[in-house]
Amino acid sequence: MATSQSTLDFLLDVLADSRQVTARRMFGEFCLYYAGRPVGLVCAEQLFLKSSEAGRCLMREPDEGAPFPGARPHLRVAPDLWDDRNWMNALVRATFDNLPPPKPPKLSKPRKLARPAAKASKPKNG
Repeated sequence: MATSQSTLDFLLDVLADSRQVTARRMFGEFCLYYAGRPVGLVCAEQLFLKSSEAGRCLMREPDEGAPFPGARPHLRVAPDLWDDRNWMNALVRATFDNLPPPKPPKLSKPRKLARPAAKASKPKNG
């Protein structure tokens, strides 16, 4: 079951206190960003935040699950917990604060310029 736009709108409204949370459609579901960095996914009407020790500490009963088959385990935040705005904003911020720093972009190797093909020498006539 795909996540409805109304579910995402409600979640973004709850997280509006931080003013840094956005979402983008991705693979039919949504990726949740904090300050431009991905912190979780909204899949099948559920919120999955990247797993972090700080996030686990804020949850009374941490629940892990995969947002889609083959995904790494994430902290699953049940929709009945979304009503506590302060806690939700603190949870997303704690997740963001515990993410590893972004990897620097890989620099591409300088390309070798192709040498022009040597012109065939004309045979000398006698």
